[in-house]
Amino acid sequence: MGYEVNRFQTEPDEELICPICSCVLEEPLQAPQCEHAFCGACIREWLTHQPTCPVDRNAITPNQLKPVPRILRNLLSRLQINCNNSSYGCTALVKLDMLSSHLLECEHNPKKPVHCEQGCGLVVPKDELKDHNCVRELRNLVQQQLDRIGEMQTEISDHKLQISEQKRELQLLKEYMRSMRVSNPRMREIQSEMENADVVRWAGSLQAARVTRWGGMISTPDAVLQAVIKRALIDSGCPSHIVNELMENAHERRWPSGLSTLETRQLNRRQYENYVTKRIPGKQAVVVMACENQHMPEDLIMEPGLVMIFAHGVE
Repeated sequence: MGYEVNRFQTEPDEELICPICSCVLEEPLQAPQCEHAFCGACIREWLTHQPTCPVDRNAITPNQLKPVPRILRNLLSRLQINCNNSSYGCTALVKLDMLSSHLLECEHNPKKPVHCEQGCGLVVPKDELKDHNCVRELRNLVQQQLDRIGEMQTEISDHKLQISEQKRELQLLKEYMRSMRVSNPRMREIQSEMENADVVRWAGSLQAARVTRWGGMISTPDAVLQAVIKRALIDSGCPSHIVNELMENAHERRWPSGLSTLETRQLNRRQYENYVTKRIPGKQAVVVMACENQHMPEDLIMEPGLVMIFAHGVE
């Protein structure tokens, strides 16, 4: 439906009147060939009953409707119309294209959202404020929250059930794979190849790092520091089957012979620059993976790799 003609300051031109509802065009659309213009809602409703132009009966479909020319839109936008809330005391006369923004701010709008000043602070329509009961509304709000919590608890229970079922299926799959590996040596080889490929792929995804102060390496990281580095490894996508082993290799008791004592570290310090090191994201730590350091002496590298944690000096 369009805008009632009697709401306008001057009588609109006939070209601005919808032939269906006899009101001023609202969100107008026009027929493709004859170019007759109608309110968007009016013509869509009309075409659900008969696919013809209401004026000259030319065949049209909803997909053929198109926007009216800019000149027609400009003529409509300049029309002066009174506010929808004139019956509530608003005397404003605004341009048609400004009506929507005016209604949002109109003080006479009975549905204008306002804050309750009686204590609850809820937002309610202005015409409902006089009947607003803070205690009742808060109780309703609390009940809605309780209902939502109940729904979420039900969803959580369903998710837990699904996770439990998936864990069971995963365990069955692991047992099946284990039995396959026992009965078929080739399966063990395939698994090993897949795991190695995962390690190479992950190592290649990390950013190259440069250690500027090898003397800042922490040989005996505490449990908290190791937990922080381990979380960073997991977040970086480190294959799960090597995470624990890498972290165990972060302590000097697991380092290869060329790094195991202060004396050997001093003797080999000139070779450190030959390491291919990758940054553990966001941390003063690097990984030195065996797959990327096959050029290094055996006493300076170990499988699957080393985690080196520094107090400073990692770029």
